[in-house]
Amino acid sequence: MEALEEKEEVEQAPDDVISLNISDFLDELEAEEASVISNESEFDWSSIDTSNLPSSYKTNSRQEKKLLQLADHFLQQYSHLCPDRKPLFIHPLNECGVQKFVSTTVRPTLLPYPDMYYWSGCASFVSDYLIMEPLKCPITPPSSLYSPTTIVKYQRGNCFDFSVLLCSLLVGAGYDAYCVHGYATLEMCSMDQTQEVCPRLKKPPEEPVKEDPNKYRIKYPLEPKSQFELQQKAKEEEEAKSTQEEEREEEVVEEVEKPKRDSLHGLRVHAWVLVLSGKRKVPETFFINPFTGNSHSTKDESFLGIESIWNDKNYWVNMQDCRKGCKDLSFDLSNRFCWEIMFPESDEASELPTESPKDSTDDMQEKKKIGRSFEMPLSWVDRIKVSCKEYENPFPRGKKVILYDKAKQEKWAAYANADGLVERLTVYADSDRTEELEVKEWFEHRKDLLYMRELNHQTQLITDHFNPGHPLLLKAHTYTSLEPETGHTVEFYHKARVDGLWKRSETATEMTEYFEEREDLLHKRHIKFGERDHRMEMVGGTAEANARPIVQINEYFHRNPKKPADEDVEERVFKVIDDVIQLTYHLEIYDIIPSKVVFARVIGREKREGCAAVSHCLICFQPWSSEKHKNMRYLYNLLWELRAEQKDLKQLVRDSEAEMLNILTVRENEEANIKLTVSIYSSAQREQR
Repeated sequence: MEALEEKEEVEQAPDDVISLNISDFLDELEAEEASVISNESEFDWSSIDTSNLPSSYKTNSRQEKKLLQLADHFLQQYSHLCPDRKPLFIHPLNECGVQKFVSTTVRPTLLPYPDMYYWSGCASFVSDYLIMEPLKCPITPPSSLYSPTTIVKYQRGNCFDFSVLLCSLLVGAGYDAYCVHGYATLEMCSMDQTQEVCPRLKKPPEEPVKEDPNKYRIKYPLEPKSQFELQQKAKEEEEAKSTQEEEREEEVVEEVEKPKRDSLHGLRVHAWVLVLSGKRKVPETFFINPFTGNSHSTKDESFLGIESIWNDKNYWVNMQDCRKGCKDLSFDLSNRFCWEIMFPESDEASELPTESPKDSTDDMQEKKKIGRSFEMPLSWVDRIKVSCKEYENPFPRGKKVILYDKAKQEKWAAYANADGLVERLTVYADSDRTEELEVKEWFEHRKDLLYMRELNHQTQLITDHFNPGHPLLLKAHTYTSLEPETGHTVEFYHKARVDGLWKRSETATEMTEYFEEREDLLHKRHIKFGERDHRMEMVGGTAEANARPIVQINEYFHRNPKKPADEDVEERVFKVIDDVIQLTYHLEIYDIIPSKVVFARVIGREKREGCAAVSHCLICFQPWSSEKHKNMRYLYNLLWELRAEQKDLKQLVRDSEAEMLNILTVRENEEANIKLTVSIYSSAQREQR
């Protein structure tokens, strides 16, 4: 493009940018062509069988011949008016060696799969289903453009093949999509994502918190300066200088690691897809890179310019300046100053001069013919078909590996692995991807409903995530080993449980349970265990007979607004071994110290009978106590209620221990005997079973 050539002339400054020598330019082109030839040696396009293709692939209809004549006429005018622009990509050869207009190569098709109704599903399928082949010459468009049916059959193609197939699917799904012939960076053209962050690792942008400035803020006088603080600042500045020097050394290392400047920057031809806003409730115009299936803003600096765009209806030539890339381009295709359309729309016939009554009927008919727009012939491409088996197994090489910056992503088809693994993401500590930090795995069709597993190599923690419907109502399980009492954290779908438990953490000495939406407003229970009797272990007693002794049970409650604060318990402490029960009540709005009631056991000896007597001592601290706490009978009944609840709590703790043992046993059996379920929508798997 003229704008891109001018941009190259501006950028070739002797001090800032390395000059582009002709010899180096030709050497690099020859090297890239040689690498392309070596890569293409794996598949020979000239050997494909075209004998069974329909007649529309091998010949042109009468209307198609007229279309090619009009395209040649448009191309001659374009070359005459814009001699400095590069030739347009208008009518390349198809797989049968026949010239076909690019718009007729787009075949709108809606595949019968739910994901293919959305642009993300179409883009993901195309990027996974096809093998990327680079252009033979990186600075010129290809001489041929095969039909989408042939590309689907052999599952490979260049960026133009990717774009035409994706555009066909998007137009069939109702999107206002266009194929784009333009220029992009080396990383975009070669599908190099090693400098990008993996999409699964990108964090959503945080909304900045706006602080309201207070113009009535009090201005305090300046504080006197301390000499000691000044000395400390001087020392900190010296340390900062040393750190800056270290950072400069690191920057030098990073500059060495950065890729070298591309001598063909701004000249590399690339094709992608443009989706305009409006149809299918698309809020904003965006690009789709067909190699990766990712969406990009039209202001993305990786896209350096546009020559032309087309869909199944028409062809447009970009007449805007692309010196600053695509960020300043207008995508209003009705603007004649920005886009030159090849075949004017039908409603533009009214823009011709109106006829007077004196004109003859012959002149009227001739001018009507001029104003009448050319009707684009139907696509010569056969209907695009993708079988269920091909759709469910989109990876032609069995799996797909994508390298990102300090990360590697691997994808498999469903049912390709016996454990249901479909995706793995490995995060590394360095750019060379040698030291693993974290591994995430995604699963599908597991009978145990496991869908994701996280492994942290630094903490050695494994976290399993489950879909709703597990028999044990599991939501997540964090552990280092499936052995009991080695540290486990289990999360549940609490709405499906009667007790409202959503999380339980257990170690050898403690257990903590968290609750939600309980009627008694309990939200946390903490249990402390003592050491087992080692003599029982040596004898060989069972785990139930030699259970961990319960030392203390703490329960925490939310505030109940229906009760007074000094009657609403916030914390209950049951010291089982010491036989002490402590109640702590909630605070009122202006209170500082809460009310407390403590029941402690006291052992005394009566002299008459000579036997030991056990009684309880009552300790109360209630700044604003109610009348109930002054009644000893009420406190006596409260004590016996608490003792009964303590007994029930001890049984609940034993039930929780038994439940944890059951969970570990079930999970161990599930991992030892992994089973996959066959989806009712998977026809290929049903036939295989």
